[in-house]
Amino acid sequence: MFRRAARALVESDPDMWLLESTSDSPSTLLFRLLPGSIKTVGRAPRADFVVDAPLVSRLHCRLTLQADGLLVEDLESTNGTFVNGERVTKLLLRTGDALKVGRMEFTVREATAAPTA
Repeated sequence: MFRRAARALVESDPDMWLLESTSDSPSTLLFRLLPGSIKTVGRAPRADFVVDAPLVSRLHCRLTLQADGLLVEDLESTNGTFVNGERVTKLLLRTGDALKVGRMEFTVREATAAPTA
């Protein structure tokens, strides 16, 4: 039901980007970013996207949806921000990338892109 509702929502805004937790993550999360969004990810209540999981810093990284794609910036987190297994400080994400903060891993995709199996 959760994934079906998310897919229906996706069809309504083609400029949106999604971060969907992978099946091996400790919890199920889905975050949506609309054009012009700047969101923080972390375990602190003040983070825009709260991820209460081991090894996640209070303010772990920032996501900025720009005209040319979704930018991730590490906010000097203790355990680092990883994209496709590589530690990054700043990187433009692409559909299908795996974003990892602490023990949480997310699949990143544009709303118009079909989910990967």
